[in-house]
Amino acid sequence: QVQLVESGGGLVQPGGSLKLSCAASGSSFNRYAMGWYRQAPGKQRDLVARITSAGTTNYADSVKGRFTISRDNAKNTLYLQMTSLKPEDTAVYYCNARLQLTLLSARDYWGQGTQVTVSS
Repeated sequence: QVQLVESGGGLVQPGGSLKLSCAASGSSFNRYAMGWYRQAPGKQRDLVARITSAGTTNYADSVKGRFTISRDNAKNTLYLQMTSLKPEDTAVYYCNARLQLTLLSARDYWGQGTQVTVSS
């Protein structure tokens, strides 16, 4: 089992930057595929970026070239560097850890979320 705590959210002006962190406690952080999701008011939770245990990354089209996901397995921490922020990036950002159990099943863990607001 893993516990996740996000930090680094806040209010930023359009065009600004923020770096989110997700601290993981528990065992075997490097076994988990990690991701950032976001949920705006009245909308579903969507994938922002994901990084596998091997370091392979993928991004939502809306954030490609602006956001960078990374992980530090020695520190049990996941990061999301966000640049050129837009008002439409405003959402609660959630950290996710996924443990693949079999080819067809996985177990997901979630943090409580951190608010990111992009506004002038």
